Amino acid sequence: MIILVLNCGSSSIKYQVFDMSDGYEMLAKGLLERIGLNESIITHKPTGKEQYKVITDIPDHTTGINMVMDVLCHPVHGVIKSVNEIKAVGHRVVNGGENYKESVLIDNDVKKVIEECIELAPLHNPANLKGILSVEKLIPGVPQVAVFDTSFHQTMPDYAYMYAIPYEYYEKYKIRKYGYHGTSHKYVANKAAKLAGKDIKNIKVITCHLGNGASITAVNKGESIDTSMGFTPVDGLIMGTRTGEVDPGVLVYIADKEHLNVTGVNNMINKKSGVFGISQISSDMRDLETAADAGNKKAILALKMYAYKVKKFIGSYMAALNGCDLLVFTGGIGENDFRMRKNICSDMENLGILFDDSKNDGARGHDIIISRPESRVTVMAVNTDEEFVIASDTRYIVEHHTV
Repeated sequence: MIILVLNCGSSSIKYQVFDMSDGYEMLAKGLLERIGLNESIITHKPTGKEQYKVITDIPDHTTGINMVMDVLCHPVHGVIKSVNEIKAVGHRVVNGGENYKESVLIDNDVKKVIEECIELAPLHNPANLKGILSVEKLIPGVPQVAVFDTSFHQTMPDYAYMYAIPYEYYEKYKIRKYGYHGTSHKYVANKAAKLAGKDIKNIKVITCHLGNGASITAVNKGESIDTSMGFTPVDGLIMGTRTGEVDPGVLVYIADKEHLNVTGVNNMINKKSGVFGISQISSDMRDLETAADAGNKKAILALKMYAYKVKKFIGSYMAALNGCDLLVFTGGIGENDFRMRKNICSDMENLGILFDDSKNDGARGHDIIISRPESRVTVMAVNTDEEFVIASDTRYIVEHHTV
């Protein structure tokens, strides 16, 4: 079964194509950038072939997805002969509200819910819906599946997902913690358990998805019981350009002093803060570490703050879980930044973490245990693969759907 996976952003489309007929094979992946702007870019990477790149105007998502179809069938750069070989399309959808605990076959009701949740994810859900509607137009009749970032976290208890604001705002606007990165957290928790030879249903796992966006999840017996991102993806950890958790009074104070409206505050907390805001250098950890090595005090501070916040969340989730069997790092930083992993896991012996510097140092981009054998908590770095999860869910749902 050939499955196309789409992750549509406001001005971008990420895609991957899998042959799920006999196991798992990625045929191609690519990225469309600057949709709706001049000089849009499509970068196509077929497995076993040279990268193909085109600069052209892509006015909208339908045009972009049509270009994806064309390049997939290209006589030189393509990986399939016809779009008719695509038997299903899986979509990353950021927010499904309280409606879905699992991935779901897309129908009119699902599209309506995605549209209703635009208020909860205004930067993501509109683009996700555009992708779904574009596929309907271009390859009508092909089943589509929505895989929600929020669905894995729907097992959180109410005392974990509610905010201490007037209850009427939950009733009127569904203001609560939703959590994000759920596909990644679910995947790496299960993968780490298998690599460690443990049954996910019998253990406690803390997963740290650390990238430009970052979140931590407490997983008990395979279910999310708490996660650091909240009503929006701004909450929780310090991120590349996002604040993470902050005293809301600070925002009120700054808005008053700087005469910021809602848009101005939103721009500050999403695009001007995080390690970029602290360092005033970059949102990229590699740039910060280079600057820190050269003695830049703000870069050093940003790195210390980042590690400290992750460490605090790990400790709080150990308390929520009443222990921890596996601590898992994933995402671009979690998988590759061995220095940050060391900084986070240092001085945590009393919590059962005995870190192995020799295994960790230099370890990038592969699955590895980075704790000592006698460590009560097994610490691992595990590669995530959200697109594979989307493809797997899509295949399962399509194969088990009965009309």
